[in-house]
Amino acid sequence: MACVLAVAAAGCGGGTQDDGDGGKDGAVPPAATGTLEQLAAKVKCEPNMQTDAEELRQANCETEAGRWVMITFKTETGKREWIDGAKDYGGEYLVGKRWVAVGDRKVVTALRGILGGELETGTDHSQHSGTPSDGASHSGH
Repeated sequence: MACVLAVAAAGCGGGTQDDGDGGKDGAVPPAATGTLEQLAAKVKCEPNMQTDAEELRQANCETEAGRWVMITFKTETGKREWIDGAKDYGGEYLVGKRWVAVGDRKVVTALRGILGGELETGTDHSQHSGTPSDGASHSGH
């Protein structure tokens, strides 16, 4: 359920001041570490906490780059399981050690210039029209 909430909440974004590679000069710093509050502070976000559970913490954030969701995890395995499931819903993800930022491409790219991490993209379902064009049935998701 947290997966759907995070992806749904991350929809809107604004402009950024980066060059498309993360940092203003294209350099990506090493992936940041810390608590949700520490990571949010690095990007000047006052986190609006949505989930505060033992296995994960999730907050909505809004910065100059736009709106996004920050999620921290108790374990690296928990993070990987979450992201693997979340990717089925599409979206853009900035992935660090025991944390994920979810937002549109411009937002996560801008965040990458500060937080480091790796960009990952969810499954693109825009190719699916809902009606098979060749008569074959769609297996669903």
